[in-house]
Amino acid sequence: MLMSTIMMAASMAPGLVGVLILVALLLGTGVGFALGYGKAKQDTAKQVEAAESRGITKGIERRKREAEAAIGSAEKEAERILSSASKEAEDHKKSALVEAKDEIFKLRTEAEKEIKDRRADMTRQERRIQQKEENLDKKVENYERKEEQLHNKMHQAEERLAEAEEIKKNGTEEIERMKKSELDLLERISEFSKDQAKDYLLEKLDQELVHEKAVKVTMYEQQIKASCDDIARSHISMAIAKCAAEQVSEVAVSVVPLPNDEMKGRIIGREGRNIRSIESLTGVDLIIDDTPEAITLSCFDPVRREVARIALEKLIVDGRIHPASIEEKVDKARREVEKRIKQEGERAVLETNVHGLNPELIRLLGRLTFRTSYRQNVLNHSIEVAMLSGILAAELGVDANMARRAGLLHDIGKALTAEIEGSHVAIGVDVGRKYKEPQEVIHAIEAHHNDVEPRTAIACIVQAADAISAARPGARSENLESYIKRLQKLEEICSSYEGVEKCFAMQAGREVRIMVKPEIIDDEKMVLVARQIAQQIENDMEYPGQIKVNLIRESRAVDVAK
Repeated sequence: MLMSTIMMAASMAPGLVGVLILVALLLGTGVGFALGYGKAKQDTAKQVEAAESRGITKGIERRKREAEAAIGSAEKEAERILSSASKEAEDHKKSALVEAKDEIFKLRTEAEKEIKDRRADMTRQERRIQQKEENLDKKVENYERKEEQLHNKMHQAEERLAEAEEIKKNGTEEIERMKKSELDLLERISEFSKDQAKDYLLEKLDQELVHEKAVKVTMYEQQIKASCDDIARSHISMAIAKCAAEQVSEVAVSVVPLPNDEMKGRIIGREGRNIRSIESLTGVDLIIDDTPEAITLSCFDPVRREVARIALEKLIVDGRIHPASIEEKVDKARREVEKRIKQEGERAVLETNVHGLNPELIRLLGRLTFRTSYRQNVLNHSIEVAMLSGILAAELGVDANMARRAGLLHDIGKALTAEIEGSHVAIGVDVGRKYKEPQEVIHAIEAHHNDVEPRTAIACIVQAADAISAARPGARSENLESYIKRLQKLEEICSSYEGVEKCFAMQAGREVRIMVKPEIIDDEKMVLVARQIAQQIENDMEYPGQIKVNLIRESRAVDVAK
C-alpha cells in the first residue's frame, strides 16, 4: 500500500519523490520500534510468569517496576520520534508542493510558448499560400490572353495561306504559258527541237563527265594507294622475311647418267627384253639415243618416273640386268618411293604445324615432292604458302591455323592430275570434300586461281600467299613457247582498244607500253583506258606477279620553212 502510494506520487510530481522516501523511512522506524516494544513486553511477561511458577517471588516487584519504567521510557521515546518524524514529513511535504508548483508553472510556460510559435508558423504559411494563389491567377490570365492572341494569328495565317494558294494557282498557269512561249522562241532561235537540244546537252555533259570521271578515278586511286600500300607492303614484307625459302627452283630429273656407253646395250638386252621389262613394270618410256653416257626417262607421272630412275640406278650399280633382277629392283624402288612419300608428307605437316589431316591426304602431300610447276617444287611451294598464310592471317586477326591448313592443301589436286582428268583446282575441291575438310579450306582451294570469287578472308590470304611464293625472283621459270604466247596475248589485248597505235611488252612481260593516238584519246581518257586494259589483262590472262600498264600520248606540230 505504501509503495503504490509512493509510485502514484512520483508519477504525479517528480519533485515529491525525495520527500515521500524520507516519510517512508520514518514510518518504518516507528513501526520497528513498536514491534520491538511489543516483543520486549511479551518477553518480560514470560519471565514474570516463569519466576512466579518457580516460586521465586523475590525481586518480582523490583523487576516489575523496572519493566514498567522501561516501558514508560520506551513509550516516551516512541512519542518523541513520531512527533519529530511527523514534523519533518510536514516540512518536506510543503517543500515538495512548492517544487511541484514551480515545475508545473515551467511546463505551462513552455507549452504556451510552443503554441505561440506554431501559430506564427501557420500564419506565415497561410500568407505564402495566399501569395502563390495570387501569382497563379495572374499566370492563368496571361496564358488566356496569349492563347487568344495566338488563335487570332492562326486565323490570319490561314487566310493568308488561302490567298497564297490562289495566287500560286493563277501564277502556275501563267508560268506554264510563259515557259511554253519561251521554249517555242528558243527552238526558233537555235533551230533545234527539244529532243535535239536534249541530245546535244547530253553529249556535252558526257564529254565533261569523262574528264570528271578521270579526275575522280585518279583521286580515288591516290587515296587508296596512300592508305593501303604502306600497310600491305609492311605485312607482305614481314611475311616474306619470316619465310625464307631454301631453294629457288628445281629441274625435273629425267636423265640417268651411265658409267659408259656399253651399259646402254646391257640395259636394252637381248632383242630388247630388258628395256621392255623396265617399261612394262614402271610405265616409263626409256629413250636411248646418241647422247653419250645418258638415258632419258619420259613419263607424265612424276612418281613413276622417280621409281624408274631409282630402279635403273640400282641396276647400273648392281650390274646384273635381266628381267628377274629388274622386277626385284623395281619393287625395291617402289617401296623406297612410297616410304619417301610418307616421310615427305609427315615433314610438311610438322613444318607447317597442321594437325588432324587424314593419312591419305598426308600421302598425297608427299606425292607433291615429285611434282613441279614451272620448275618449282610443288610441295615446297605448298609449305611456303602455308607459312605465309599463317603469318598474314595472324597480322590481320584471322584464324592462323585454318589459314595454314588451307595454304598447305591449296595445290593438293596436282598430286592426282596424272591419274584424274580435270584441273588441279577441281580435283583438289573433290579431294577436300572426300576427306571431310572444313568448308573454308575447300573454298580457299577453289578460289586460289579465281575460278570462283573469294568470299572469305582466308581465301584472299591464300591467294596472296600463292602469288608471293610463285612470283618471287627465281621461283619459277617457263618454257619459251608459253612465254612467247603470253607476250603475244598481252600485246593482242592492248592493241584491241580504239586509239592504240603501238604496244610493246617489256621486262619479260612484267610491263607493257602503249602508244596512243592523241587525236582519239585525250589526257583525261587515258586514265580510263589504262584502267580498262589492266582489268581485261587480270580477267583474260594468267601470269606470275603483276603487269604494269603504261599509256604514252605525244602530240607534235611539224612545219617546213621554205
